[in-house]
Amino acid sequence: MNLSSLKTEFLEHLEIERGRSLKTIENYDHYLSRFLDFAQITSPEQITDDLVRKYRIWLNRQLAGKVRRGADEGLSGTLKKKTQNYYLIALRAFLKFLVRREIKSLPPDRIDLAKTGERSLDLISGDELARLLSAPKGDDLRHLRDRAILELLFSTGLRISELCSLSRYIDLKKDELSVRGKGEKIRVVFLSQDAKDAIKKYLEKRDDVDDALFIKHTNGGAVKPDSLRLTPRSIERDIARYAREVGISKKVTPHVIRHSFATDLLENGADLRSVQAMLGHSNISTTQIYTHVTDKGLREIHKNFHGKKRR
Repeated sequence: MNLSSLKTEFLEHLEIERGRSLKTIENYDHYLSRFLDFAQITSPEQITDDLVRKYRIWLNRQLAGKVRRGADEGLSGTLKKKTQNYYLIALRAFLKFLVRREIKSLPPDRIDLAKTGERSLDLISGDELARLLSAPKGDDLRHLRDRAILELLFSTGLRISELCSLSRYIDLKKDELSVRGKGEKIRVVFLSQDAKDAIKKYLEKRDDVDDALFIKHTNGGAVKPDSLRLTPRSIERDIARYAREVGISKKVTPHVIRHSFATDLLENGADLRSVQAMLGHSNISTTQIYTHVTDKGLREIHKNFHGKKRR
């Protein structure tokens, strides 16, 4: 079979057998199509170490689009190492699929990912978080909805896609909620009293029959005739607007609130494994980006024990 047909089978395998989301499949299609456009080959046997090396050099020189901030505004930068790795991960997954099909090609373990710098976290302070959570002041549907969204994000650490997919028919008598996360994995998240109260007030004021927990409303609060489930992008815009309104100069997104959820737990004594489970991370190394919060303890040790003889 030629590579184009095998790519189609691979994408179907991701959708049907692996249960990947349509967005993930769309991304893999983009990454692999770009590789095939570059390679100009038709047979899996033509994928070689030398071809992949040339592809990596080509990727490293591709422009990433216009820079919109700072002194470099208007200039174009090259693809970040992290972005290049997305292309390589897709190619490696495709090669693993060929191995399972017993189709001769380059072994997937011959592809190493580019080294990237340690991931940094975008965080807001406790005071900034408190101001953000209290930003929606009104009692109309729109403000009640936004208050419930913010409280739910901080209470659960949900990804924005997980929050948008929630149904309104949740049992607020319970302190927990089951969500379907990445890879169709089910996990339990926990509701604070503030989150339950905010959701209850919002739902009690709604008079529509839409299944979604969070839907679009007009500025006056009435439900639109063609009411639709809120999209991640619309929630991102609203959160950024509330952050500006309460004087937070940093970029604030739903994922920043997820970071605040994780660091709040760790600062108050939660163990890393528990936080991993609540965030829905498949690998604890992903959760370890939050271990910087333990630096407070190290700081106190340094303060108490360093240079005592000089003092």
